[in-house]
Amino acid sequence: MITTDFHFEGQTAVYRGKVRDVYTIKNDLLVMVATDRISAFDVVLPQSIPYKGQILNQIAAKFLDATADIVPNWKLSIPDPMVTVGLRCDSFPVEMIVRGYLCGTAWRTYKSGVRHICGVKIPDSMRENQKFQTPIITPTTKAEQGQHDQDISKEEIIIQGLVSADDYALLEKYSLALFERGTKIAESRGLILVDTKYEFGKRDGKIYLIDEIHTPDSSRYFYKDGYAERLEKDEPQRQLSKEFVRQWLMESGFQGGAGQIIPEMTDEIVQNISERYIELYENITGEKFVKENIENLSERIETNVKDFLKIYLHQKR
Repeated sequence: MITTDFHFEGQTAVYRGKVRDVYTIKNDLLVMVATDRISAFDVVLPQSIPYKGQILNQIAAKFLDATADIVPNWKLSIPDPMVTVGLRCDSFPVEMIVRGYLCGTAWRTYKSGVRHICGVKIPDSMRENQKFQTPIITPTTKAEQGQHDQDISKEEIIIQGLVSADDYALLEKYSLALFERGTKIAESRGLILVDTKYEFGKRDGKIYLIDEIHTPDSSRYFYKDGYAERLEKDEPQRQLSKEFVRQWLMESGFQGGAGQIIPEMTDEIVQNISERYIELYENITGEKFVKENIENLSERIETNVKDFLKIYLHQKR
C-alpha cells in the first residue's frame, strides 16, 4: 500500500508524512498507518516496498512495549498489522538522534573535517564505524514535508525556545535510557544498535515517547559478529538499516539534490529491499516474520480500525 484515503468516525484531520499517514480522531487519538512507502535523503521514492509497513509497525510496537517502564508512550492498540492507534500529543519540534558509533551522515560530516556536530566535540583520528566512548546526542529540527531536517545544538534549541531547559534535560535522560535498553536487546540478538532517533510529545503536562522506535527506518544496526575485524581492516560493516538504500542511491548519483533524478527501482531492487527489511525483523525480534494477506488491504485496515474505534469511542461516552 502506497497511499491511503480513509474516513473514520470522529476524524478531524489527516497528515501524510514521508512513510506514514496519520488520522486524527476527535483531536484526541491518532490512527497511524504505516504504508509501504520508502524515503531516503528526505525524498519519497516512487516504488513501494512489500510488507515494509507491517514490519515497521510491528517492530515499533514490540519496542514501545519493551520500554514503557522507562518513559510513557503514546501507543494504545494495534488494531491492524499496519496500524497503531494512540494518544495525540503536542510534539516537540526536534528529533533526538542518539549515536553510539561514528557512521552515516555523521561520518560524512566528520570526514569533511568538521569536529563539532550539533555542538558535540568529536575526537580526532576516529575511524568510520568506530564506537564513541559514550553515546552522543546530535538533535535535529523536525522539518516540514519536502524539506530537510537541520542539525541543531542543545544550546540553540533552548535559546530559540523550541524546548525548555527542564524538558530538554528529560528528553536527554529518556533518550539515553532508551538507547541503552535498545542496545541490550540488540546485543542479545547478535546485533549492535549503532544509532537511532526518538521523538517526544507532551500531553496534560506529561512527556510521552511518540512515533516509531528502533525500526530500520529510524535506526541502524550492525551485526556484532565480525565487527571488530572489519573495523580493524577499514572494511564496511554488515548492517541492517536503510543505509544500503542510501548507498545505492549515491552510487547512482542521487542524494536528494536539486535537479537530481531518482534512479529506476527495478523489481529486483524492490524485492531486495523488502527481503532486507524482513531480515532485520527476524534478527531483532528473534521471531519468524509472518506475511499478512495483502489482498484487499485498504478494506482490511478500514474494517479493523473502525471496529476498534467503535468500541473505544463508545467506552469514552
